[in-house]
Amino acid sequence: MKTFVEMWRDLAPLGRHPRGGYRRHAWTGADADCRAWFRDQALARGLRYEVDRNGNQWAWLGDPADGDAVATGSHLDSVPDGGAFDGPLGVVSAFAAVDGLRARPVRPLGIVNFTDEEGARFGLACVGSRLSAGRLTRKAAHALTDADGVTLARAMEAAGQDPDAIGPDPERLSRIGAFVELHVEQGRALALTGDAVGIASAIWPHGRWRFDFAGEANHAGTTRLADRRDPMLGYAATVLAARSRAELAGAVATFGKVAVEPNGVNAIPSLVRGWLDARAADQDTLDALVAAVREAAEESARREGVDLAVVRESFTPVVEFAHTLRDELNRILGGAVPVLGTGAGHDAGILSGSVPTAMLFVRNPTGVSHSPAESATEDDCLAGVAALTDVLEGLACR
Repeated sequence: MKTFVEMWRDLAPLGRHPRGGYRRHAWTGADADCRAWFRDQALARGLRYEVDRNGNQWAWLGDPADGDAVATGSHLDSVPDGGAFDGPLGVVSAFAAVDGLRARPVRPLGIVNFTDEEGARFGLACVGSRLSAGRLTRKAAHALTDADGVTLARAMEAAGQDPDAIGPDPERLSRIGAFVELHVEQGRALALTGDAVGIASAIWPHGRWRFDFAGEANHAGTTRLADRRDPMLGYAATVLAARSRAELAGAVATFGKVAVEPNGVNAIPSLVRGWLDARAADQDTLDALVAAVREAAEESARREGVDLAVVRESFTPVVEFAHTLRDELNRILGGAVPVLGTGAGHDAGILSGSVPTAMLFVRNPTGVSHSPAESATEDDCLAGVAALTDVLEGLACR
């Protein structure tokens, strides 16, 4: 069995882009390489390996059919040009932690790689866990398409997964008594407190909204400014409004993706489509923020003579992790571990309505994430492995 450092070294080249980040998008060749790595790690340890109906990979020490299992893990896919730690740290740490407990569990112990957590290819985050928890219907999943028009169903089929089998998996989830996800912190809270490891308290409510500004395509060199119906102006004003409204609300709002038609240098656009990611500490604040951004978009659209349509593409309400399990993690780890909230979504949050869930965070010295600059020191990673091992021992071995 390979150590954490050896596993990390073997996984590191998979899906790496020449610019330094990662492009491990769901159901692509890079994703297949990562999935093969997971399978090889499971089989090398003699673990029971299986792929569920939604493409999530599982490795089991003991028989999950016995029930009351403890599971851990995360995901191996990435955002475009993402960092090395977001997701993979939790999977590699899970194998390393289970290695230290092989002869001791009295409850089945599982490791999972959830598929398509980032939503980088099909635009919806946590697809694998959403399907399993019944938070995404088969019909809606089949309707998802990537930028090239390839449907999720077609991509799954090309990768050897049956798209017609996807759907809720209550029997599998009912066997799990607790799920603990370890993840690199996507912020600087631990860097500021000086702690290597923290415990999650809650995930902020968050969602994605698509803003479609439809104007009139025309010649960039011959059309008078007064005669233009330029959707880019409405979009640009909305981007600035989102920043100012979020700052006033103490929340965050980001237009990080945009599509322009016809996307020509010398053409006024006919359509500008932008995606808003908005997050806040509570539901009321988030609702007010999105309403304010939408109002600003409507005002700018009227001013520029363009049409506006707003579609909510995904939404996750606030997740308060199970207090009993969270308190048990704190007790196992000595009671002095910082407890912090996060604005980032995770599979643990999706599962929280079906399974008692908790999260551990590993310090990220700069707080940078979804970027090649994302980092964690080897010592902090090993501290995370030690904490996860203690937690799994406390939950599964006594």
